[in-house]
Amino acid sequence: MAEKEGKFDGEEVIAEFEMLTRDAAAVQRETLRRILAENDTVEYLQGLGLSGRTDPESFRACVPLVTHQDLEPYIARIADGDTSAILTAKPITSISLSSGTTQGKRKYLLFNDELCKLTVHVYRTSFAYRNRAFPVDGGGKALEFIYGSRRFTSKGGLTVTTATTNLYRHEDFKPMTRGIKLPCCSPDEAIFAAPDDFAQSLYCHLLCGLLVAGEVQTVFAMFGHNLVLAFQTLERVWEELCHDIRHGVLSPTRVTTPEVREAVSPLLSPANPALADEVARKCAELMSDNWYGVVPALWPNAKYVHSIMTGSMEHYIRKIRHHAGHLPLVAMDYGASEGMIGANVEPAAPPECAAFVVIPDIAYFEFIPLTTKARDGAQAEPVGLTDVAVGEHYEVTGFYNATPKLRFVSRGSLTLSINVDVDTEHDVQTAVDSAANKVLAAEKLEVVDYTSHADVSSDPGHYVQR
Repeated sequence: MAEKEGKFDGEEVIAEFEMLTRDAAAVQRETLRRILAENDTVEYLQGLGLSGRTDPESFRACVPLVTHQDLEPYIARIADGDTSAILTAKPITSISLSSGTTQGKRKYLLFNDELCKLTVHVYRTSFAYRNRAFPVDGGGKALEFIYGSRRFTSKGGLTVTTATTNLYRHEDFKPMTRGIKLPCCSPDEAIFAAPDDFAQSLYCHLLCGLLVAGEVQTVFAMFGHNLVLAFQTLERVWEELCHDIRHGVLSPTRVTTPEVREAVSPLLSPANPALADEVARKCAELMSDNWYGVVPALWPNAKYVHSIMTGSMEHYIRKIRHHAGHLPLVAMDYGASEGMIGANVEPAAPPECAAFVVIPDIAYFEFIPLTTKARDGAQAEPVGLTDVAVGEHYEVTGFYNATPKLRFVSRGSLTLSINVDVDTEHDVQTAVDSAANKVLAAEKLEVVDYTSHADVSSDPGHYVQR
């Protein structure tokens, strides 16, 4: 861990990452050896005939390719209270609900201390490169539009919630990210105390961000659409926010949860009419320019805007860029609810061009080539991390030293298809953007969001965007 006298050393993290990626093949073999050795007694592996072997060849020969559906019975047992070593030797501390963006439905996934540690490992790597490109002052704050999701308890007593909520609520998350994450403007209660009232939390985030506007150095949301929603909300409620700041009293209608009110109300004291006047003046000016550049206008010391802006979030980039003005947009790392995959080590690249470097020591990676034969149902042979080739539909755009760089292309289960025609999310987005430019531009209108489906009720079939 690259720490000196308790401080984060970004250059040391970068040096470590350079070393890992130069010898990615050896690192992958060691990562697989470590994973198999740590979990050699678990029920799932015991029946596969590895017999203590930890090399990639034995792993591929003995351990079958599986989907989440194949593992669901094991996960269900864990959720129902079976504490034996079923899939992992280390104990499962909670259950994560997937976002549902891959298959259109939510899945149960396992979460434990190790997953928290590996996620922070990726965050540390990307922060080192991001802070080299866009340095932030350790005394600043982050305007974060983050939200705790509702939690419930499984039959076996495990907490079930979203992966991000599991991560943010983990007892080690704050200590492990102290050197790489600026303090959030909002108190924890604004994030977690009202999981059923998204609008209440959002109002508090905006208010808390305005109260310390000069200290804000980064603006963040986990997903790009949350940034768009945040600033669209600001356009509607800025006068109420100014009223709260001017009088030092939190809106009784916007914020109703007692724990949230108790945490946020003291931040409004004493009343600050001067700040309210300044915010009101700037908002009035922004209204005349369709709120272009609202982020640097209200948070003048912000260095960049950070969020997931690839895949299904790419549609929102244009609107985010409108709100961010001249500030750079930085794509967040590449991951899934199952775990992290790659880091964005080229933060200055536009999010439309973002590629993510696979970190070779967080998991053992294999790729299935999407050849025509494989699409027709034949079994494709998986290849290792360092055996992939550029441009062969692996989503590989190049290499960083000896480890591949991935760019999101599409999710196979979310394509639109009529007869032999297959369209990806990107194809649909391009069609919507093209139609919007032709039809709406003259009226100074824009598409904020859309959904799509294949309509085969008539012949020929066609796609419908709404």
